[in-house]
Amino acid sequence: MLLPHFDFHPRLLDALKGYDRYRFGQDLSAGMAVGVVALPLAMAFAIASGAKPETGIFTAIIGGFLISALGGSRVQIGGPAGAFIVVIYGIIEKYGFANLLISTIFAGMLLFAMGMFRLGTLIRYIPVPIVIGFTNGIAVLIALSQLKEFFGLDVEKMPGDFFAQITVLASAAYTVDPTTLIVAILALIIMFGWPALIRRMWARSDFQTLARLLKPLPAPIVVLALGTLAVSVLDLPIATIGTRFGGIPQSLPSFALPPFNWELVKQLFAPALTIALLGAIESLLCARVADGLTGDRHDPNQELMAQGVANVVTPFFGGLPATGTIARTATNIRSGATSPIAGIVHACTLVAIVLVAAPLATNIPLAALAAILLHVAFNMGEWHEFVRLAKFALSYRILVIATFLLTVIIDLTVAVEVGLVLACVFFIHRISSLTRIEALSADALPVALSPGVSVYSIFGSLFFGAVGKLECLADSDPAPGKARILKMSQLINLDSTGLDALDTVHRTLQKQGCQLILCGANHQPLGLMQRTGFIDRLGPDNCVANLEHAIARANALAA
Repeated sequence: MLLPHFDFHPRLLDALKGYDRYRFGQDLSAGMAVGVVALPLAMAFAIASGAKPETGIFTAIIGGFLISALGGSRVQIGGPAGAFIVVIYGIIEKYGFANLLISTIFAGMLLFAMGMFRLGTLIRYIPVPIVIGFTNGIAVLIALSQLKEFFGLDVEKMPGDFFAQITVLASAAYTVDPTTLIVAILALIIMFGWPALIRRMWARSDFQTLARLLKPLPAPIVVLALGTLAVSVLDLPIATIGTRFGGIPQSLPSFALPPFNWELVKQLFAPALTIALLGAIESLLCARVADGLTGDRHDPNQELMAQGVANVVTPFFGGLPATGTIARTATNIRSGATSPIAGIVHACTLVAIVLVAAPLATNIPLAALAAILLHVAFNMGEWHEFVRLAKFALSYRILVIATFLLTVIIDLTVAVEVGLVLACVFFIHRISSLTRIEALSADALPVALSPGVSVYSIFGSLFFGAVGKLECLADSDPAPGKARILKMSQLINLDSTGLDALDTVHRTLQKQGCQLILCGANHQPLGLMQRTGFIDRLGPDNCVANLEHAIARANALAA
């Protein structure tokens, strides 16, 4: 039973022990810095997902607060994530925004159940090539989805299918808006060049004071500020949050029940599973990155339960799926955060911004947000892994490329499912290739053999993927003699299919007048053979502790 071990223990409770004014000051400054960084990303992720910009902010506020307050990591920051863009866009396009909320609630329930049943550790061990493949695939899809706003193309609505997107973008290429493109290119240059500019200024003594003032400003905020200023002062005729969405409400969301249609809800299991799976992978990967930066260790099951609560609650306020976010978590750590209080401050900072500065968002150009997301997509992808593929085994290359292509062309869920199946197939092949059966020569034996006695040794794991090698043992000689010894001291595992094959070998040899003798069986294979009654069928005298006793038994039978 797993439920008796259920333990809901947020990391916040431990972090508050010995908490003092100095640590609160660090958490306060870190949380405010993360809140400033989170604002443009939350709006950009929401717009790219096909939702209103305020839904991303509300997700960062409510989801971020709950994930920090209830999570299993000391410094992780939750909110809307770039990895969800493609998934959310597809769900909204197929089922509508209301059913996205229902799917998110179901996903939250699944996440909480995964944490409650302590499955967090298992999710952390999804093979690396699968993670690389779908992460790079999502990055490509994010970048593709932003080309419309980046170039100012006259496209009413982007489709969700990859090839349809390519077709629509190609057919609208002649509608490029020069003003939008210039703003987007300048924004992208700032996104990539801002950190380098600060470093170069810092290296020169006469600019260090200015560098010290500018360093706390993250590149996305600089892009939004300059873009908004350009639109306001120059009256640029480009798409903005105001022209597209009418601005951002200067208020917090109210509680509302999403409309519920049972006939349609039955079709939402797959979207909910996709959100839950992606949320679990993203949050635990983010927590592992945070552990590497801080030397801390998170509780994966508590983290999943916190993600579950956040994703159940946030949709009732019109929010999107929430998960751990690497960029904001890294910013939190670099800013000196010491506890989940920093994440709570980050949510409060966003509340203050919405209540005070929401009208300023009206003139934010969508081209600037597109540039921010292209920068996010570029940093999200592990592109160097494609260059290194030649250094890895064929199975690794197939996993990365297959998961990547399936994510881009078909669907993230399908990509992960196929990737896991392929990983299992490759693992079975690899383990079965390590399993071998060898005949031992007389020189390698401690005692001389009588005529009609042969000795074999089995290495590795005898499971369903390797039973063919054992079945050949009975067919290797039409006249097997009086006894055949199988040395099992180097057999590390035996499953029920392997045992059935071993029983078949025993019966086949018995019909030929040859006795199978086992020796040196380890704990797991021996326990399985005893529990299933195989030892009784074989005969207790024919399963002995070591090779010397086995040869003595075989010689006695051959006499």
